Amino acid sequence: MTELNVSDFAMVFEDLTRIIIRLPSIEKLSFTTLSVLHTLSRKSPMRLTELTANEQITQSAITQLVTRLERDGLVERRSDPNDGRVVQVHITARGANVIDSRRLDRIAQLSKFMEGLTLEEKQAIASAIPALRRLVELGNDS
Repeated sequence: MTELNVSDFAMVFEDLTRIIIRLPSIEKLSFTTLSVLHTLSRKSPMRLTELTANEQITQSAITQLVTRLERDGLVERRSDPNDGRVVQVHITARGANVIDSRRLDRIAQLSKFMEGLTLEEKQAIASAIPALRRLVELGNDS
């Protein structure tokens, strides 16, 4: 069994992430915009303060971004049903569709890349998916 080299893993994962992020897409949106929409597609609704912490940008930057996304029909603000003073940001069906369509585009493009892999390489990736999912869970818990 091959020992896991975390440095090699990080380097390969960074390169793969860069490729995936830069895949051509019909929807041309900034990385921060896509990150916020992706976060909301998984955790909607969220308070602005939660989004600020999650996205690691300033409160004013997230407020401006949410205002723009709201104007474009991708998110909406609603009062928290438990505390009317608090505003929650919800992804709209249109916003979720942006994330879903980009994911489908990535799947199609990655499928083309994967045609160049051997059966053994494809099986190795398939075998790693549960461990990668667990790694994501651990990262989200921290």
